Amino acid sequence: MSISIQQISYIHPDKEVLFSDLNFAISKGQKLGLVGNNGCGKSTLLQIIAGQLSPSSGVIVRPDELYYIPQHFGQYDSLTIAQALRIERKQQALHAILSGDASNENFVVLDDDWNIEERSIAALDLWGLGQFTLSYPMNLLSGGEKTRVFLAGMDIHHPPVILMDEPTNHLDSSGRQRLYDWVEKCRSTLLVVSHDRTLLNLLPEICELEKHQINYYGGNYEFYKEQKTLMQEALQQRIEEKEKALRIARKVARETAERRDKQNVRGEKNHIKKGVPRIVLNALQGKSEKSTSKLNSTHQEKAEKLTDERNQLRSSLSPTATLKTDFNSSSFHTGKILVTAKEVNFGYHPNSINSHIQMNNEANLADTGNHPSPDSNDIQDNSDFKQQLWQTPISFQLKSGDRLRIEGANGSGKTTLLKLITGQLRAQEGNLTRMEFTYVYLNQEYSIIDNRNSILEQAYAFNNRNLPEHEIKTILNRYLFPASEWDKSCRKLSGGEKMRLAFCCLMISNNTPDMFILDEPTNNLDIQSIEIITATIKNYTGTVIVISHDDYFIQEIGIEQRILLS
Repeated sequence: MSISIQQISYIHPDKEVLFSDLNFAISKGQKLGLVGNNGCGKSTLLQIIAGQLSPSSGVIVRPDELYYIPQHFGQYDSLTIAQALRIERKQQALHAILSGDASNENFVVLDDDWNIEERSIAALDLWGLGQFTLSYPMNLLSGGEKTRVFLAGMDIHHPPVILMDEPTNHLDSSGRQRLYDWVEKCRSTLLVVSHDRTLLNLLPEICELEKHQINYYGGNYEFYKEQKTLMQEALQQRIEEKEKALRIARKVARETAERRDKQNVRGEKNHIKKGVPRIVLNALQGKSEKSTSKLNSTHQEKAEKLTDERNQLRSSLSPTATLKTDFNSSSFHTGKILVTAKEVNFGYHPNSINSHIQMNNEANLADTGNHPSPDSNDIQDNSDFKQQLWQTPISFQLKSGDRLRIEGANGSGKTTLLKLITGQLRAQEGNLTRMEFTYVYLNQEYSIIDNRNSILEQAYAFNNRNLPEHEIKTILNRYLFPASEWDKSCRKLSGGEKMRLAFCCLMISNNTPDMFILDEPTNNLDIQSIEIITATIKNYTGTVIVISHDDYFIQEIGIEQRILLS
């Protein structure tokens, strides 16, 4: 047995129970994906298994040789690459021996690993980090480069057990593909927390973390998704059956009560005609009332039992199962030409970088923080630019209803191209013509949401139709924001919650954009949230432009065109 956890619980310092009494085992050579909603404790559980965090209770058995790739790397910023990879002591011992210090301690530390430096440098090069030395500071690396450092560590240490926490979050397409290839060939025991469905499909088994249990699915993500869908459909059918039985029970109770009332009235009239004494009538009436009360109580108990059973089933139903976002059609008919670019290029001054041009939304959403992240090639003044951004000028035509993917390495000018398309910048070479159209820009931070607002304030900020208060609150509830959360600061929302709130606000404004621009929209989302945005964009009939490394998402939303920048 590689890993075993028994009755594991974790309670936050504020006494909130994250999960409790979990039992879980991973055998040697198993490859498992661990999924679950944001906030359910996947990363915490991984840290507990890795020995980085202590559980509140329970027992864990783990091997001594265990390699852990965290989701965040800030704790390593004071280290060099060698220190982060835990090879510095061997490196120092090797250099000491080569310098003539043949102490026993150095030989023990080196442990005959004479090619540790060569192997480490080769591993870094394999993961696209050949330009960095082992003494390079971690704090100077980007998020993707830090991830690659730790992925390279797998090829250095060859650990028997590996834990990965969202390993593709900061990786570009080439880095992801390299990881996919590695996972397919891997013979180590793997436990991977990820929302990357391409990666999860490479893992033959999926486990889902819930508050009091871990559910096992003997297949990859597609199998898990099918099984969850079948379970949710069966659950929905049972709910409908309970609701039907409840309606019938209430109808029977009502008809029985009405029939009994009529019988009582007829009986009383007959007794009066027969001259039955009043005292006897009162006794008969009391007996009838007791019988009616007993009958009503029986029907009431049946209805209450059915109601409880229905509510219990509803609580097991995924809250996002019934959440649907249906935007109105774009104001343009499908196929109308929005942008035409012929041999377009853009010049920039080598020293003019990181300037910020706001991408205000043309649908009166400019005051919502609806701006893109600045590109390293963004510029404001183009009067003296000499260098051209793209080696080959760009030509394309964008029509209403098109679905376009923009690809390119960091710094290739993806955001600059977006600003040309939306009219924020003018092409300096070639010709670009565009119609006026409305658009909404959604990036991975969902900056359409103002973090200074509460959830309710954010909703009201989009109420340009002057909807009454109860309608706004109804829409909030529809998007899974109950009254207990309306005062919550937007700053505290997860990526998935911000995504839901963004769509909620757009529904409140009832102002369907002509175009959605999506910049890495699935980063920092759990799988349920990704399914929501996927379904929303699939059903949207307007134009879609997307920048994303998530190939599964690209395929799901039906991208038809691509522009590769170089």
